[in-house]
Order: sequence, then structure tokens, then C-alpha cells
Amino acid sequence: MQAFAEQRQRLLFAAVVMAVVVCATLALSSGPVINDWRLALAWWWPAEFGGISDLHIDVVTQIRLPRLLLALIVGCVLAQSGTATQTLCRNPLADPGLIGISAGAAVAALLVISVGSQLGLQGPFWISSGAFLGALGTTLLVYKLAGSAGQTSVATLILAGVALNALAFAIIGLLSYFADDDALRLMTYWQMGSLAGASWQELPFGVVCMGVSGLLLFVRRRAINALLLGERQAGYLGVDTHRLKREIIVLVALSVGGAVALTGIISFVGLVIPHISRLLVGADIKRLMPMSMLLGAAVLGFADWLARMLVAPAELPIGIITALVGAPFFLYLLIRQKRQYHA
Repeated sequence: MQAFAEQRQRLLFAAVVMAVVVCATLALSSGPVINDWRLALAWWWPAEFGGISDLHIDVVTQIRLPRLLLALIVGCVLAQSGTATQTLCRNPLADPGLIGISAGAAVAALLVISVGSQLGLQGPFWISSGAFLGALGTTLLVYKLAGSAGQTSVATLILAGVALNALAFAIIGLLSYFADDDALRLMTYWQMGSLAGASWQELPFGVVCMGVSGLLLFVRRRAINALLLGERQAGYLGVDTHRLKREIIVLVALSVGGAVALTGIISFVGLVIPHISRLLVGADIKRLMPMSMLLGAAVLGFADWLARMLVAPAELPIGIITALVGAPFFLYLLIRQKRQYHA
């Protein structure tokens, strides 16, 4: 039985990896300008494929490829951050977007964009730094409000997230009220989420933030796994729970801050993907986190392809697509928890 379960999990991982490859192929080979499956390979070996112009190769390498990489990385770290947040709070409804972390990061980034030029704080470094500080401050505040006697209150966590989201969007609305037309378009970009701004020039700093935090969370996944038993039991196993919680808070804030700085608010990825992964491989973080990361990359890559193709040559904000899928799933979780409570 155990051998069968291990074989099943290996097949599931292989299937998700194939899904990532399929999404990457779709993203590189199709779009408003040209649709040709050979483009998925021609950008790497242009001499082997005839009939494809240099212009088409440039479209892939300068527009589609950085956008694909950003989608895969952001999907990966948002799903990973959701997994870590749910484990930290021992609450399946915890999510960086739901409890206000993404909104806090967006507010701080927009403040840098709005007043940064007057203070000499311009460029992706300062925007990403502002997003990280906003995400970190929001994470600390929510965790402090929801924590009591070593436990995390589910109701307080959600209510604090609702309040902080409302406050964040009120601040964004206030900034929008005094903004000009160009700034208003930027506000819309941040609130709905989009990968349209992906470029090789904008990627490095945000990707470094997400890469470092994602790697450290992955390295600490065994210690994070112990939190599922409870903080006292994890302490008996030799885990410094207070230090581990601080590490998770900072790393999640760094991941979400880097993602929001580059894409704006993309909701529900950190909530939905860990649940789907949990259904596939169970609650053990050693398997759950890698599965969530791969599945998050595949889902966001596919969502971005849909955003480009559904209303081509125009483009839907990717946050709309993730919300249309994630919101019904969230309602399903609430209904299921209600039934379990009454049972």
C-alpha cells in the first residue's frame, strides 16, 4: 500500500511538471502577434527552424519569455507563501491576500510611486523595498492581533484581514482621487494585477527577493512541518518555534512584497493552490510545499495565457481570472467548514 501511494505521488508530480511545460509552450508559442508552436523552441535554436523571422524571435525573447518567467516565479512563491501562512496560523483559510498582506504591500509600493520622485526614491529597488516593508508590517500586525496564548484565532485573523484590506483599499482610493490619468491607470494595474509590465529590466530585484525567500522557506520546510503538531509539540522536537515564526513572517513578507512590486495584487493563488495540493499529496509539508510551488507556477502561467488570449488583442488583468476561480472555491471552503462544525 505504501509503495502504491509513493508511486501515485511520483506520477502526480510528473503530471504537474508536464503541466508546467505545456503552459510554458502555450505562453511562448501563442499570442496576439503570431501563433506558431515552433516559437516555443525557435527562440533557443533559431538556426534549426526556417520561416520564422527575427521579429518573431524578438517578440518571444523580449516580451513573452520574461512574462512567462515572471508568471512561473510569482505563481510559485504565492502558492508557497500561502502554504507557509496556513501552516503558521494552523488555519486553512489563511492567505497572504485574504489577511491583507498583498494589499499592504500594494499600498506601500503605490506610496513610493506617488511620492518617491519628490524624495529621490525611484526605481524598482525602492518600489520592491516599499512593498516588502508594507507586507512585513501588515503580516506582523495581523499575526499580533490574531495571536493569543500561543494560539491563532481564526475569526480574529479573518476579521483583521477584512479590516486591513478595507483600510488599504481606502488609502488606494484616496491616492486615486488625487491622481492624474496616468497615475489612475497605474492604480488600476496594482489593484487588478497584471504581468504586462514584465521586462528584463524590471525582473532582477523582485526576482531576487522572491528567489531568496522562496529558497529559505523551502529549506526550512521540515521545521515548518513540525508546526502542524502545535507549537508545544514542535518545541519538544527541538524546533525554536518563536524564531521559526519570525522567519516565516519575514520570508512570506519578502515573497509577497517582491511579487506585488512586479505584478500588483493577484488574489486567491495562495489560498486555492495549497488546498488543491493538499488533496493530491496530503498535509505533509515536505510533499505539500513542492507540489504547491509547481502547481502554482502552472496555474498562474495558464491564467496569464488566458488573460492574453480571451479578449485578444486586448488583455484581461490576471487578477480578474484568479478571483473568478478563487472566490467560488473560498465559498466552498466556508460551506465545508460550516458542515464539519455542525457535524
